[in-house]
Amino acid sequence: MTIPLILVVAVAENGVIGRDNQLLWRLKTDLGRFRRLTMGKPMIMGRKTFQSIGKPLPGRETIVLTRDAGFAAEGVHVVHTWDEAVAKGEELAGRMGADSVAVAGGAEIYALSLPHVRSIFMTKVQVAPEGDAVFPEFDRSQFRETKREDHSKGPDDEHPFTFIDLERRR
Repeated sequence: MTIPLILVVAVAENGVIGRDNQLLWRLKTDLGRFRRLTMGKPMIMGRKTFQSIGKPLPGRETIVLTRDAGFAAEGVHVVHTWDEAVAKGEELAGRMGADSVAVAGGAEIYALSLPHVRSIFMTKVQVAPEGDAVFPEFDRSQFRETKREDHSKGPDDEHPFTFIDLERRR
């Protein structure tokens, strides 16, 4: 892969990332970070994640990876294998002048991408909800932490959280 893959995720203390195809918290500060990290880039996501958002996000190109051969949605690029998703991401990044391709979930897509991502932009949410989607285990020793930023609960953020940036060790 010539253009780096970055992974963007918000994960609870217990590893949960969602339930019933929904986010489990309201963190306006984190949504702003997600927007900044993905703006002007192609984004790879699974069908269920795309359906939970409901539409392509402005200023980005959405690549939906699905096993459902009949899936179609207006304004997105539908692919059926990880390799197709990466190739489409590289093609779109080149066309858009993007410096990376963002991986935006869900759990299965994160698992496919973890061996390949250069950077992980994680929001660790200080809550432990019940959920049916969990961020996959990965070898943290393959990454080094480059930045950590704590945030307290506030009027726009239901829980305290920490932004953690990880870079793959070379």
